[in-house]
Amino acid sequence: MKDLKQLLERLEYVCMQGTLDKTITDFVYDSRKVTKDSLFVCIEGTVVDGHTFAAEVAKKGAGVLIVSKDVIVPETVTVIKVADTRYAMAVLSAAYFDYPAEQIKVIGITGTKGKTTTTYMVKSILEGAGYKVGLIGTIETIIGDTVIPSANTTPESYLVQKYFREMADIGCDCCVMEVSSQGLMMHRTAGFMFEMGIFTNIEPDHIGPNEHASFEEYMACKSLLFRQCKVGILNADDSHCEDILKGHTCEVETFGFSENADIRAMDMQLIHKPGYLGVAYHVSGKMDFDVEIDVPGKFSVYNSLTAISICRHFQVNIDTMKKALKQAKTKGRIEMIKVSDDFTLMIDYAHNAMSLESLLSTLKAYNPGRLVCLFGCGGNRAKARRFEMGEVSGKMADLTIITSDNPRNEEPQAIIDDIKTGINKTDGKYVEIIDRKEAIRYAIVNGKRGDVIVLAGKGHEDYQEIKGVKYPMDERVLIAEILEEMQS
Repeated sequence: MKDLKQLLERLEYVCMQGTLDKTITDFVYDSRKVTKDSLFVCIEGTVVDGHTFAAEVAKKGAGVLIVSKDVIVPETVTVIKVADTRYAMAVLSAAYFDYPAEQIKVIGITGTKGKTTTTYMVKSILEGAGYKVGLIGTIETIIGDTVIPSANTTPESYLVQKYFREMADIGCDCCVMEVSSQGLMMHRTAGFMFEMGIFTNIEPDHIGPNEHASFEEYMACKSLLFRQCKVGILNADDSHCEDILKGHTCEVETFGFSENADIRAMDMQLIHKPGYLGVAYHVSGKMDFDVEIDVPGKFSVYNSLTAISICRHFQVNIDTMKKALKQAKTKGRIEMIKVSDDFTLMIDYAHNAMSLESLLSTLKAYNPGRLVCLFGCGGNRAKARRFEMGEVSGKMADLTIITSDNPRNEEPQAIIDDIKTGINKTDGKYVEIIDRKEAIRYAIVNGKRGDVIVLAGKGHEDYQEIKGVKYPMDERVLIAEILEEMQS
């Protein structure tokens, strides 16, 4: 039960009809969940406009409607008009849950790549230092012992505030969360102030009819975070860093390889041992120590530098940082699975040409005996992605194993044929094995000394979608089954 006037205290609005002297029993934005005396927010979506349900939810007993368009409902219903109902929902949600972000420190990480891995690194370090940390991200939301699988990188504002409330109630000191450009554009993170806002990098991505109209819009959305945080920590090496900072209202710190960065990486070394790839470097600038990460590549340096830049504000000691960074793992992000002393096997989420090229470039720098890339492509998605990924793997991998991903409503062989169109633009060698478990078995059985084998595309996913049904399929489980079958 909430007082309507209190919910509206930080929102600009006009009361179009009815009284503000009302008690709200529930807060909903799904017309199917409306109950008597609830508040309903009319969200204008890409497919459905909540305003069209105004009469229906009034009939169900909604006591208050939040609108941005005129609606016709009985006079007993209070109608509050705002400029943007998505923004209003964020502000109202914060009030509804009693402003939980004022009780915990919220760290928001935005960027094209690195968000997921960095959130887990930060969580690992801060928990090692004794803090209680919540997490909201692409893979899952973690609140104490509760793990909630994610539908979006950044959930709707109501859920964000609900999660903050639950974190505060169990004594979390802070929350580290991924902040997507879509989340910023759709005001999912409005209504509170971030303790820190982080920018990892930006590349042309998420540009299209259902995402961002242009790279400029994509970049402008990312920049919004730095008008909503106390401290901004940015990648000094990214060529768009200054653009991201346009209009910022926060204190600014930087990280990177640049000699001007506040936290700098120096003397980077790639580490390659049987069944293991990693990286070591020296941290200089505002901190001074050596660090080794059990994840390969230059981008791992950036991810860990980001985590270090954040955690130094929590007065975490250096030994705790080093230990936590060595142990931090992210499911499905260059996740190494030990199967042999002869070759290295890993799982990664790379599922478009840009991410696959970045991944294979990173692995080639270790001069593997062979670089083997196993992947498929999703059905009911742009065919161009299949051609592009096929061409990237054909150019960069010594052997490509083409298999199924989530075929959805398409025939797996048709998807594989599209991938082959891309590979055939190159001189790359390939085999095709539709069944993903059999494809993985082939990769393991035929692994040679010095090989680096990457299973790309599925990452953290634990299912395969076929004809509208999601069947259980976790690559970690498949690998364990294959190894057991090989032994017997």
